[in-house]
Amino acid sequence: MTSDVQIQSSPMPRIGDLAPQFAAETTQGLLHLEDFKGTWVVMFSHPADFTPVCTTEFIAFAKAHSQFQKMGCELLGLSIDSIFSHIAWTKNIEKTFGQKITFPIIADQARSVAMLYGMIMPGESKTETSRCVFVIDDKQVIRAIIYYPLTTGRNVDEILRLVTALKTTDEHGVATPANWKPGDEVIVPPPRTQDAADDQLGNTDTQCLDWYFCKKTLKS
Repeated sequence: MTSDVQIQSSPMPRIGDLAPQFAAETTQGLLHLEDFKGTWVVMFSHPADFTPVCTTEFIAFAKAHSQFQKMGCELLGLSIDSIFSHIAWTKNIEKTFGQKITFPIIADQARSVAMLYGMIMPGESKTETSRCVFVIDDKQVIRAIIYYPLTTGRNVDEILRLVTALKTTDEHGVATPANWKPGDEVIVPPPRTQDAADDQLGNTDTQCLDWYFCKKTLKS
């Protein structure tokens, strides 16, 4: 049996890849991805304007925008709706819910950015972008990718936590355990030689359950 679902042929970017470059019309004018070089970016797609789940997400992202900015991170939304639809929707959100949308939204009617980033899942919808999240660092490297189905709104607090964890890893050379949040202990990278394993166990700055499993508290 053959399926009538057409699998998109363009390669999907992966964690560790340079983010594909693009220029796009947004609610804040023409923007290039390279305009954001030197800062982190959370780029996220939504299925459609004037839909209830997407509206709740945009309100949540807008409320957290200043928190992202304090970390040196900007937000960039996207769907395949027109620029006029984006403008009308954001004005409606402000009027109906009292929340101004302060970050740009890409109008990707030609689906060029969506295809470049693998944002369309034909098995779920051929005409809407999925709820994708791409975390791009200040060197324009993709550091994290999350996909949600059309029916499930994203947890913005988790995306804030994710960006914070990635920046903590870069700054301190550590990893972060499950459910980590700022102030919690971090994971010390496991040693790669026997001598280093012995040194790890004797390090008074770490708390080790075994040579490969050590945590420490970051000094403020």
